[in-house]
Amino acid sequence: MNMQIKRNSLADEVAQRLQEQISRGTYKPAEKLPTEPALMQEFGVGRSTIREAVRILANGGVVRVQQGLGTFVEEGGSIEEPLPQRLKRAQFADLDEVRQLLEMKIAQKAALNRSDTDIEKMELHLKKRKEAINAELVAACIQADIDFHVSIAEASGNSILSDLYKTVASHLKKHFAEIFNSVESFRSTQQLHKNLLNSIIAQDGQKAWQWAQRITQHSHEEYKK
Repeated sequence: MNMQIKRNSLADEVAQRLQEQISRGTYKPAEKLPTEPALMQEFGVGRSTIREAVRILANGGVVRVQQGLGTFVEEGGSIEEPLPQRLKRAQFADLDEVRQLLEMKIAQKAALNRSDTDIEKMELHLKKRKEAINAELVAACIQADIDFHVSIAEASGNSILSDLYKTVASHLKKHFAEIFNSVESFRSTQQLHKNLLNSIIAQDGQKAWQWAQRITQHSHEEYKK
């Protein structure tokens, strides 16, 4: 039974990698995939794994199998790469640009829709951010900063915006750990974050957008150094 689970997991992985290649345009609509032996060599797996991977893609409408002819990329099929998977291989600059745009919108929406409970969460995370700065704890600063903006996303009242921001932020976290080796950048923007919180408390969407924009601009300049 354990071997069966392993084989199925391997087929899923191969199917995912093939779908990535299709999404990137390595194999285009109506184009024929390589032969089974070629795919076996490329991925280092057996024939049964390749066949199972192709079956998975065929069931998902990504490819079609024509007996005697081969396997072809489906035209107009469901070949888009899942967002979480796409974000994993995204360039830092692209991913951070998305984060910056989201932060301005969630700040504006949070100012309009925040509750007292939301405000308490934001205040708590901003306090933790300040404490981490004073204690010179970089990792804690990163986490508190992310938690602060996530609490704003949750206060926006738009679950799609919130989920998207959380997903992007989770993928950026490892990049932040590589970029920041001190708390100075966090220290220099602590007041900007406080101003952002105050504008949300005051339910001033325009100012919330502007403060979020100031924060993202500062962050962008820091990353370019």
